[in-house]
Amino acid sequence: MMSLGTLNTLTVKKQVKFGFYLDGESWGEILLPNNVAPAGLQPGQQLNVFLYLDSEDQLIATTERPKVMVGQVAYLPVVASTKVGAFLDWGLKKDLLVPFSEQQIPLKVGQHYLVYCYVDVSNRIVASTKLDRHLHKTAAPYKEGDKVEVIISEQTDLGYKAVVNHQHFGVLYKNEVFKPLRRGDKLTAYVVKVRDDGKLDLRLNKATFEQANVLGNQILKQLKANGGKLALTDKSAPELIYQQFGASKKAFKQAIGTLYKERKIVITEQGLLLVPEQPATDA
Repeated sequence: MMSLGTLNTLTVKKQVKFGFYLDGESWGEILLPNNVAPAGLQPGQQLNVFLYLDSEDQLIATTERPKVMVGQVAYLPVVASTKVGAFLDWGLKKDLLVPFSEQQIPLKVGQHYLVYCYVDVSNRIVASTKLDRHLHKTAAPYKEGDKVEVIISEQTDLGYKAVVNHQHFGVLYKNEVFKPLRRGDKLTAYVVKVRDDGKLDLRLNKATFEQANVLGNQILKQLKANGGKLALTDKSAPELIYQQFGASKKAFKQAIGTLYKERKIVITEQGLLLVPEQPATDA
């Protein structure tokens, strides 16, 4: 099924002086102008094209790839501000509109903003800086350890809020981020946990994730063996931590931080306490 603002595979029907007409099925013939048509294109061939509305609101095809497509998030610059809203450079001749009603704050020319691209009720491809209005509308289909692509949204007291795979929100905690991050940065991350609210706890480094997971299990095992107590904290000497677990203080702090967020332990000045498992209840 074809869709506006995304890539579609269409068949070339015929060539005309100013380009090629593609078979848009129920949408009719769709023009692919000469300046974006690949050399040697012939009727009958199939082509992967992006569909959008030109400056006269006519459906048109292009082989150019915009910086954002419908259903995606991108960090784009404002190139104009008019009475209908702000316009972003998204890599096509016709700029991308952000209506005033979809601006979290008034957008300024020359500034970059993180936006979500969608088709509005008037069948226009537009963008919005109100990400909370458009994201996190479906259940997060992830499990622990899943690899995801993220875009940094903003810095918070906890760390960094990120958009996951263009559809959900996640958090990179500041005690697990060891390089400066900026809004719009694109990164690969790994899911640590899907929280009850559907948002995701993330980690940037897979090796660190796996190490923290293994070390966390070792800490829990040791706590159970010691009657639920362990005389180590994130302030303990690195030598003591290494002697007991063969791990660095940094790895130990990351592991107990994860266990604390998962409500499996309590961290006190004297050491770690195991949180008792809740007994299962009959339905």
